[in-house]
Amino acid sequence: MPSFKSFVKAGAFLSIGLIGSMTSVSAQEVVRVGANPVSASLPLYYGIEKGLFKAEGLDLEITQIIGPPANLAALIAGQIDVTSNLTTIDAANGNLKKPGVAMFIAINSQNKEYKMEQFVVRKGVEATTLMDLKGKRIASAPGPGNVVMAKAVLRLAGLKEGDYTLDQLDLTQHVNALTAGTFDAAYTLEPAATILATTGSARTLEAGLVATYILGDGKANGWIAGTAMTSDFIKAKPEAAKKFAAAWAKSIKAIEADTVAARKAMTKGIAMTPEVAAAVPLVKFTMVSDLTPANVAEFQKFIDFSSDNGILSAKVDVTKMLQKF
Repeated sequence: MPSFKSFVKAGAFLSIGLIGSMTSVSAQEVVRVGANPVSASLPLYYGIEKGLFKAEGLDLEITQIIGPPANLAALIAGQIDVTSNLTTIDAANGNLKKPGVAMFIAINSQNKEYKMEQFVVRKGVEATTLMDLKGKRIASAPGPGNVVMAKAVLRLAGLKEGDYTLDQLDLTQHVNALTAGTFDAAYTLEPAATILATTGSARTLEAGLVATYILGDGKANGWIAGTAMTSDFIKAKPEAAKKFAAAWAKSIKAIEADTVAARKAMTKGIAMTPEVAAAVPLVKFTMVSDLTPANVAEFQKFIDFSSDNGILSAKVDVTKMLQKF
């Protein structure tokens, strides 16, 4: 049965020899990258496979780091220069503590079409709407951004805390926990949701949660996560930062040009079968330089919701977290 068993626990660091071997040892510039093993990190995996970073003269030093909190901690500690995928709430929180610690070069849109966050229910649980999660045991993807969003969505759907139980659980454990019946439902991310569906262990109850409940439109762009680098790295190695962003942009275009081929690259960095890779939904990868004023306004609305509801300790201007090249 496909699972995430080969992942390390959240916060742990594991060098990926396979990916490392695909980079050039003779490159002039070394970029330390935290690889968060979720489908939204595809531009990293496909960019390596296509030789796009190597072509820019970059030598990527890859460290697998699971989850937004651990990736943010690595950025703050100066252990990595770039994270492949970080939630924007965690980034905003990090920037409040250390300005410039997480500057997005690309952010990803999530909604009912570009699925990422979703509530799933295990096999045997009868539920058709989020209100049916009353009295259920729910697992949530870890980290303040995920937990608070899960609770906020449930609240906006009509449930209050106490109507359910919700506990953080590493994404690596979501498949096994729902399959075993330890939890009735989960606020999970891809590719866990597709793995659960593929094995018949669970089904999606509703996706596009932030767009639907926070932004009020299932087709809106939920700018919930993206690729970020530290301002210290940008200042210390401006050319390397520029080249990394250029390679990332080329990787996004390559994914759009041949999604079928790009999907196969996920199996090299994420514990999933080719069948899951072919079926897992993808977010809308967007370079910051390609964001429209309307996109930025959507992003600001999402972050304002977070500060207005106490998720963030202060207001955050999202333009201060966006880095164009």
